[in-house]
Amino acid sequence: MVILSKPAIEQFSYIRNKQPAAASFPIVDLSKPDSKHQIIKACEEFGFFKVINLGVPMEFISRLEYEATKFFSLPLCEKEKTGQPKPYGYGNKMIGPNGDVGWVEYLLRMTNQDPNIATENPESLGTFFSYQRCVALNKYMAAVKKMACEILEVVAYGLQIQPRNVLSKLMMNEQSDSVFRLNHYPPCPDVLQSLNSNRRFLDSSPPDQHSFFINVGDSLQVMTNGRFKSVKHRVVANSVK
Repeated sequence: MVILSKPAIEQFSYIRNKQPAAASFPIVDLSKPDSKHQIIKACEEFGFFKVINLGVPMEFISRLEYEATKFFSLPLCEKEKTGQPKPYGYGNKMIGPNGDVGWVEYLLRMTNQDPNIATENPESLGTFFSYQRCVALNKYMAAVKKMACEILEVVAYGLQIQPRNVLSKLMMNEQSDSVFRLNHYPPCPDVLQSLNSNRRFLDSSPPDQHSFFINVGDSLQVMTNGRFKSVKHRVVANSVK
């Protein structure tokens, strides 16, 4: 998710990129009968796809974006009160365990945390996880998790494996290691020049607040023995917003 707000971080390392080029990419309407086949084809040929009519209420999306924008607009000292990313909490620059860096700041949270935590101990939640923001976050995560499970069940159907929930139950399990990550990309002063890499996802996917982009990811590529493609992807920062 891309959140547009005021500049919030300083002295970030960044990658120089080409401007995104216009290109076609898979669009799957989840309300259509042939969506199952479209998803499987997109996973095999592209490694990503865009979903529409996804069942996530727009009010949940708008509310979370509103709360996130307020949070990322806070001074750094306030945001750091949320906790350092070890691995969960607020972080910036470092975007992975391998030393990767980016022009980004983020919040990371487990998706299987108790949804009642906000009402039981709100003072322990830090700057972002106030009661109102926690409610907005939990509603959004629940809706997105439901959508993700539906897509994973379609994937299982396409792979002809049983039971149908063999993949989706991995997310619903209490011991699930699935996480929710909220990214903010502040204005970047210089985002032109080129970098040679696989840019399929980068160049073909403009932001769209009314739909979701789904990545196959490395794990699913391995689990399908290479039948599904994990595509390299990144975000192109904007120089003014």
